[in-house]
Amino acid sequence: MISFEFRSLSSSPFVFGLHATLARTLVAAASIFSVSLFSVSLCQADTPPQPLTVATWNLEWFFDEDLSNNRSDVAKQQSSPSREEWEWKQNIAANAIAKMQPTILALQEIEDRSVLQSLTKVLKERHNLSYRVAFIEGFDGGTEQDVGILFQSGLVEFSRREQTNEMFRSNEFYNLSKHLFARFEWQVGNRTEALTLLVLHLRATADAADLRKRQCKLAHAWVRARVAAGENVLVLGDLNVEERVGQIQPDGDGMHIILGKHTPDEKDDLIDLLEYAPSDKRQTHLILEKEFDRMVASPSMLKKDGNGILFQSIQVRSDLNIRGEQADMDHWDTRYTKDRAERDISDHHPVIATFEIR
Repeated sequence: MISFEFRSLSSSPFVFGLHATLARTLVAAASIFSVSLFSVSLCQADTPPQPLTVATWNLEWFFDEDLSNNRSDVAKQQSSPSREEWEWKQNIAANAIAKMQPTILALQEIEDRSVLQSLTKVLKERHNLSYRVAFIEGFDGGTEQDVGILFQSGLVEFSRREQTNEMFRSNEFYNLSKHLFARFEWQVGNRTEALTLLVLHLRATADAADLRKRQCKLAHAWVRARVAAGENVLVLGDLNVEERVGQIQPDGDGMHIILGKHTPDEKDDLIDLLEYAPSDKRQTHLILEKEFDRMVASPSMLKKDGNGILFQSIQVRSDLNIRGEQADMDHWDTRYTKDRAERDISDHHPVIATFEIR
């Protein structure tokens, strides 16, 4: 309880009036403060979706036609060539998203918050789907690409992290210019189920393997304590790893590191969910026979019994990305020239995982 004591310092009517006004103000403030605390104590997390679906998709240069806010030449070259083409890209991406209807959608190669807000508007107007945006600008000045999240419920906070000075000096890590942390919570009875997401877009090409391994080491360092503590953690995005499911090696290009296999503590290991997709349905790239887009989860999400956020299945939805009879092998050369009825959406397929919250 907050209490106030007022002592008269003067018999002056002015001073008395001032004290009375101050008293009323402080009492009112105390009442508001008490009501606020009471309201917060009654607030619960969002109702859990059933099922919870989490998707990741590299939308390949999801940039509008406005070049006034672009600085790099490559960003200007890869942006939509016209307003008409930008609207087509938004609409066709929204159509695919509407067929998945993920609770949470992690996106890569997006330009900025504006294009995400524009996409949510299309999803609402054309498909009556409500999504909100989580976005913090990164610092990939070369491409100006970024990552972001669209979500329907559960988000309580999102952030970016940086290396410590000790990490910088060690040269064991490499900056994650495109990443985003997000924490989701849902109310299940008298308890809250929480999920920590780390969305990544790592360095591309086989030649960048050493840098990518250092990026993976940084990502794992950021989540390992939560994983070891038994929390629900999901790391997802375009990892650009050359290593395929079942072919991960200590001398590979990073996948073994992001799974925690480089540390002696098995408690901080994560699990590659793409292992649970059919072996002939794991390719996530339109053109290359690669499994770049991954989701890795803490063991707590794959337990057989009990309560929690429990993994059920994973799919690579190439059917939503390939719009003709087969994938466009010339996609990179015809991205804005091929007939729209045949034109594929992105050079990456969306990947979606299903979980049960119980």
